[in-house]
Amino acid sequence: MSHSHSHHHHEINNYNRSFSIGIALNIIFVIIEVSYGILADSLALIADAGHNLSDVMSLMLAWGANYLATKHPTHKRTYGLRKVTIMASLISAVLLLVALGGIAWESVERLSSPKPVDGIIIIVVAAIGVVINTATALLFVKGQKHDLNIRAAYLHMAADAAISLGVVIAGIAIMLTGWLWLDPLISLFIVVVILLGTWHLLRDSIDLSIDAVPQGIDVSEIKSYLSGLLNVSDMHDLHVWALSTTETALTVHLVTTHESVDNDFLKEVQEHLHQHFNIAHTTIQIENESDDYHCVLNRDECKF
Repeated sequence: MSHSHSHHHHEINNYNRSFSIGIALNIIFVIIEVSYGILADSLALIADAGHNLSDVMSLMLAWGANYLATKHPTHKRTYGLRKVTIMASLISAVLLLVALGGIAWESVERLSSPKPVDGIIIIVVAAIGVVINTATALLFVKGQKHDLNIRAAYLHMAADAAISLGVVIAGIAIMLTGWLWLDPLISLFIVVVILLGTWHLLRDSIDLSIDAVPQGIDVSEIKSYLSGLLNVSDMHDLHVWALSTTETALTVHLVTTHESVDNDFLKEVQEHLHQHFNIAHTTIQIENESDDYHCVLNRDECKF
């Protein structure tokens, strides 16, 4: 146990570095963008700076949640504050959708009345944006597979790198062709691409917040494992849910033909669930199979 705990702690510290570097880089970039946006009289740059500021917010949100999740449980909050990671990824997804809505709205307006822009400044500033956002996204690329909260931060950054890249391409294309409508058109295309990524994030966050089974866990496999156990004749009230964006819990009632409770058996089941399904918190209620005993939770509405 001590090994896995120290490992978990090490991960959080790693993210501390990632988050602080990411936030610092992005704040610097927002300042650069606003200054040059005013200089080049480019609404696109100023709007993008506003969008980047919303990213700094979501990075801070993810960082805060990541930190709060390490807090110890109390009498009032027996799970600690782990669930804030799920809340943060949900808020992050909503923020991303709002930002996309803003960009889409702006793009549609610009399609009807394109404005001349100072090409070269926009290209240079957006190119810096590509570098900064890609660098920040790379800080989270490892963690995003296993942690929805980190994936939210990662998606925000990857989305920004894509937007900045689009601005670079649009800037070059406008300088070559003089077609001002390319700028809003590319923006709209990017919005659609990011929307698809955000949709999954939003769906997964909502699922976790209503205690759905986390992605990548097959409940039917767990059921067949449990019902195949020695001396287990029946089971009911099985629940699998997320404690945080990285930890999963399970509770189940097992009906056994065995007379006594076997501690080794319990330990074996917990270890198997941890190794094969990545479920760290298992609570098992053992019940003796007898004619006169009926568990109050052995009802149809507790089964699926």
